[in-house]
Amino acid sequence: MLSEANVNKTILPGATIGVLGGGQLGRMLAQAGSCMGYRFVTLDPTPDAPCGQVAAKQIVAAYHDADAARELANLADVITYEFENVDAGVAEMLMKESYVPQGSQLLYTTQHRLREKRAIEAAGVRVAPYEQIESAGQLRAAVERFGTPCVLKTATGGYDGKGQWVIRSIEETDEAFATLSQAKTELVLEQFIHFDKEISVIAARSPKGEVKAFPAAENVHVNNILHLSIVPARVPADVLAKAEQLAVQIAEGLGVVGLIAVEMFLTKEGELFVNELAPRPHNSGHYTMEACQTSQFEQHVRAICNLPLGPTALMTPVVMVNLLGEHVDPAVQYIAQEQQKDHPDVTVKLHLYGKQEAKKGRKMGHLNLLAGNVEKALAWVEQSDIWKQ
Repeated sequence: MLSEANVNKTILPGATIGVLGGGQLGRMLAQAGSCMGYRFVTLDPTPDAPCGQVAAKQIVAAYHDADAARELANLADVITYEFENVDAGVAEMLMKESYVPQGSQLLYTTQHRLREKRAIEAAGVRVAPYEQIESAGQLRAAVERFGTPCVLKTATGGYDGKGQWVIRSIEETDEAFATLSQAKTELVLEQFIHFDKEISVIAARSPKGEVKAFPAAENVHVNNILHLSIVPARVPADVLAKAEQLAVQIAEGLGVVGLIAVEMFLTKEGELFVNELAPRPHNSGHYTMEACQTSQFEQHVRAICNLPLGPTALMTPVVMVNLLGEHVDPAVQYIAQEQQKDHPDVTVKLHLYGKQEAKKGRKMGHLNLLAGNVEKALAWVEQSDIWKQ
C-alpha cells in the first residue's frame, strides 16, 4: 500500500526510470519513455540485452543480486519491472530503499497461480473451477469430479504452455502428477473451459487511483504461443464492455500501479472467466503501439510516474502477429522487397527486439498490420509466406 505522500508523488520527465528485467518489454518501455524525456537504466543478467541496447546503462547481474539492485536504485528515481519472474524479495528490499510504486505484493500474488486465483475471486471476478493438488490420489478424485479434459499446472513458473499438462483421460493422472511434481512447487488443477474465444484487456492504474482500459484484443494461439491479437475483437459490444469492466475491477481490487493484463476465456454462452494476470506490459497489447492514441508502454510510464493517463481509443483496426525465430528472415525480406504493393490497403509496421539468437519458437519481434478492417489484415497474414516456415 502506497503512503499518502507517494499517492501524490509525481516523477516528471527528465528523471531516470530503473527497469528490473532487460527483455523486449523493457526495450519498448524505454523507447516510449525516452520520447517523453525520461532516461532508463536496466538490470538483466544477459549482456547487451534488448532493453540494455536502448537504455543509458545496463547493469549485468542476476535478478536476485541485492548489490546490483541497490546500484539500480542509486541510479533511478523510480523503479519498475518488465516481467513477473523478477525476485519478489529484491523488489521488497527496493521498496524500503527506493521508490517502487508497483510494490512487491502484486509480484508475490501473480507469481503463484493459487494466490492469483484467490485474489481474482476476492475482487469479485470469476475464474475456472480449480483445486490445489497435493497427491496423485487427490488428483484422480478431482479429475473424476471436474471431468476431462482438465489442466494440471505448476503454481509457479511456466509460460507459453510450459509447466502444465492437459489431462484427457483418468489414466494419465499418475504420470501427470509425477511429471509436474518434479518442479517442487504446489500444483493446481483447473476445470477445462470450453471457450469460444480467448480475449485480453490491459488496464492501467496510477497511484492517485486513475484507471483506464484499452480495447479488448481477441487472441489466437499456436502451440501455446500467442500468434495473433485482433482488434476490435470479433465479439458482441456488450461482451467487450464487460471484459473492460472486469479488467478495471481487478486493477482496482488488487491496487495495481502500472499495467495489468487480464487474460480471459469467452464461452459460447457469453460468459467470461479470467484465466491469468500479468502485472506488466503484455504481448497482446503490442497492437496499441500504432493503433491507439496512447501505447501500452507510454501508459505504463505515465502510470508509474503518476502522470495523467493517456486516452486509449482505437484509431484503426489492427492485427498484431508475432515473429518467432523462424519468421525473422522472411519478414525482413518481405519489408526489403517492398511486397506491400500486393496489399495496398494494409500498412505493415515492423518491430524487432534486438535478441542475439533467432531460435525456433522464440519471440523475436512482431508486426502490426493496420487496415480498414481486421479481415483485410487477416487476409494479409493468410496469404503471406512468412508463417509457412
